[in-house]
Amino acid sequence: MRILIAEDDVNLRAGLVDLLTLEGFVCIVAEDGEAAWSAFVEQAPALCLLDVMMPRLDGLDLCRRIRARDSLVPILLLSARGAEIERVIGLEIGADDYISKPFSARELVARIKAGLRRAKAAQPAEKAGPAEEAGRFRMGDLDIDPAALRARRFGQKGDGQTIDLAPRELAILQALRERKGKAVTRDELFDLAWGRDYMPNSRALDQYVSVLRRKIEIDPARPRIVTTVHGVGYRYDEENGT
Repeated sequence: MRILIAEDDVNLRAGLVDLLTLEGFVCIVAEDGEAAWSAFVEQAPALCLLDVMMPRLDGLDLCRRIRARDSLVPILLLSARGAEIERVIGLEIGADDYISKPFSARELVARIKAGLRRAKAAQPAEKAGPAEEAGRFRMGDLDIDPAALRARRFGQKGDGQTIDLAPRELAILQALRERKGKAVTRDELFDLAWGRDYMPNSRALDQYVSVLRRKIEIDPARPRIVTTVHGVGYRYDEENGT
């Protein structure tokens, strides 16, 4: 399985190649954003590991390009900077994960494997006539189509609006809907949307939910689909979402 490593630090790049090769991955390396973009187009990696600060094309702009071309490939951003705004921007433009340098080898490998599992689970099934509609579901004023990674808003506000969803955003919504009316803990959401071997960070989850709310809620400051259960996690109340 091929992984694209876009990192301009030669020592870190070499270390990442050694680590991931030992894990059984085939590494595609690039020392700047433009080279990484060419490698992505030509070799179609299963996952992209992008440094944020790179010459010629930075990791955020590269993430935008990749996401415009492929909605499913997992993208993990690496950065020495830990500013919250950078993490939020990365999530808003389609990154699946964000890890700050320095990081442990074990954590990085866990996040990569979790991202690959999510991408595999999100692959649309073969078309089978009317049966492919079976996965669609409603949450409040949203009609959600998992196969298309897309939601459509109905009702008086934003009738017909189309909203693109990342695989992890879809996993969060599915988890909340399946347990409607019940609080879903942060640990449960990590297990369901990130994978059981992911290293939990509740702040990262809260930031991800904040980005999701800005996409799907009529008023993100007063959410009606993804509501907070203080000290526990999140909940979907069907009567509030309608």
